[in-house]
Amino acid sequence: MKKYIIAAAFIIGTGAVITTSVQSCSTLATSDVGLAVIKRVLLGGINKGVNIYGNKDAFMQNDLIDRALPKELRDINTTLEKIAPSLVQKEKQYIAEAAVYTVNISKPILESAVNSLNAQDVTRIIQGEKGTATLILKEKTQTQLIQAIAPRVEQELNKYGIVKTINTALSGSNLLGSLLGGNKTSVNAGGLSTLASEQLVNGMFNIIQDYEIENSKSLLGPLGK
Repeated sequence: MKKYIIAAAFIIGTGAVITTSVQSCSTLATSDVGLAVIKRVLLGGINKGVNIYGNKDAFMQNDLIDRALPKELRDINTTLEKIAPSLVQKEKQYIAEAAVYTVNISKPILESAVNSLNAQDVTRIIQGEKGTATLILKEKTQTQLIQAIAPRVEQELNKYGIVKTINTALSGSNLLGSLLGGNKTSVNAGGLSTLASEQLVNGMFNIIQDYEIENSKSLLGPLGK
């Protein structure tokens, strides 16, 4: 808790000296200073994510986004690497291009959630480990974000015909059933767009959390914390 509160004085530039001996943990948690530092960090992470998603090259080179790839899509890509390696690269490029169109959808949802943080959220963040603020943001918005961007992602992927191309490459391999479960013989557009949307949303949270943790380190380092 003390780490977030001390950092707040540096971020906001209030010049105020904040100590736990003056105010209780509960008061600090719900104070304007406590809220401001948490919102500032989260909004900074969101802006960083938006900038990366708005740049195709930056998106494709970001390991935090790659780590967010759902298992089902990773399995499909692993199989495609053996059959048509170039198709995997095209798929990644098309998802990167689709990501650009999701920014204006996801950013307002994320910012609204940050601005609606309540006293209970802030107390949990201050008492938790670094990265807790992003976890709470994820809890509040993950499902909503996936549902919101999936239609646009599907629209963009259909534009490039990637689903048909993948199915053509995998046809006759009898691998889709084992990859996706059941007796499926093809990847459907909705399924692929949902998997891609999950990657986009969780990749954004990975970036925000990384920013939250790194920002905390940079602020607290000079204090020897």
